[in-house]
Amino acid sequence: MIRGILIGVLVAAVAGTAYWGYQEHQEKNAILLNAENNYQRAFHDLTYRMDLLHDKIGTTLAMNSKHSLSPSLIEVWRITSEAHSDVGQLPLTLLPFNKTEEFLANIGNFTYRTAARDLEKEPLSNEEYEKLKQLYKQSGEIQAELRKVQHMVLKNNLRWMDVELALASGKETTDNTIIDGFKTVEKTVTGFEESDQGVSMSNLQKKDENFKLIKGKTITKKEAITIAKKYMNFDGNAEVKVTDNGKGSDYGFYSVSIRNKKTGQEASMDITKKAGHPIWFINNREITTQKLSLNEASNRATKFLKETGFKNLEVIESTQYDNVGVFNFVTNMDGIRIYPESVKVKVALDNGDIVGVSAEEYLKSFHTRKIEKPAISMQEAKTKVNPNLKIMEDRQAVIINDLDKEVLCYEFLGTMGDDTYRIFINAKSGVEEDVEKLKDSEEVYEDTL
Repeated sequence: MIRGILIGVLVAAVAGTAYWGYQEHQEKNAILLNAENNYQRAFHDLTYRMDLLHDKIGTTLAMNSKHSLSPSLIEVWRITSEAHSDVGQLPLTLLPFNKTEEFLANIGNFTYRTAARDLEKEPLSNEEYEKLKQLYKQSGEIQAELRKVQHMVLKNNLRWMDVELALASGKETTDNTIIDGFKTVEKTVTGFEESDQGVSMSNLQKKDENFKLIKGKTITKKEAITIAKKYMNFDGNAEVKVTDNGKGSDYGFYSVSIRNKKTGQEASMDITKKAGHPIWFINNREITTQKLSLNEASNRATKFLKETGFKNLEVIESTQYDNVGVFNFVTNMDGIRIYPESVKVKVALDNGDIVGVSAEEYLKSFHTRKIEKPAISMQEAKTKVNPNLKIMEDRQAVIINDLDKEVLCYEFLGTMGDDTYRIFINAKSGVEEDVEKLKDSEEVYEDTL
């Protein structure tokens, strides 16, 4: 009797376990199938959109009407954005595909900026027309490679989950048609010369060649080391390594790393070859208990910039992260803020050491400017601001607009409710160039759980 009951219980347990395992298997298969379907959709959408992109650029080239050209360029931008999104949904995070993404981003950036301006007053230049022809050719090459991959996927019924497993296990070097196909696409894009992109194709991150605006004599490696040691406040007991970047060019730089043999403290710095300006540096040291206020640290940062050759800068923003003060400076030219010329400085709040500097934007933008007088008055510009905004400060400022051009604006700092905003009104046209919501102080969530 008891034996029969035990056997029954065991049978029921085995059956239950088998059913549970079956259910788990079914759920796992459902998840994998859903992922596979999403990957397949994203890939075929990408291939389809590259077809559309190639055709749309070709159509744009054939247009003559300014009225039709702007919407067509916007359509190219839209298709490019969707193709970029498709790439992000594929399991290629471990496989380098950044060149293709960069190419798509550059197309979108170029077409958006071109379409955003008044093409009746400022039509496509010969250079921009040549860029479109180049984009048409290059997008056609990518389209052809993607079609080859698509053909193999459909012909051999290939699965994207196999790609993800290969990437995750580090076995992408083995024979995998999809991975090999995308490597070919990436290689094709890499073959497009940087010079082919042209000045108007550069994205918001300007290239190193823009350091050519810097004036001064070319420094040696030895001089670069001396400058680095001065910034990093290291004594003679240090191990130094210097790398020459952009050798032979007018806009190259030295990368200097210094390590204190006794303390193990390390610091790194990039220095322009021309005039020896710091592009950035960071001093990796442990920062102990705060002893300085944010205001005292700001004064240290201001003094440091003056001593190292940065002139006419004013602090526009200060933030504290743990025991470090971060300060953003811009040039002030006769009361006009020059926002493209910005320098960020990090100050240790335990002893006031400068532990970080980023001057890349300043060095790429610094030049002698002739600022034209505004075409509208401050009062006229105020009428363009949202009437619900309570204006606290106003001034003139130079900013970079959506077309990557410097424009003179009236800057208004004001509040609406509990939020603070910075509004820029074009001092020539009265157009609202930019609206920026300033960051609130971060809430601290420690000990709340």
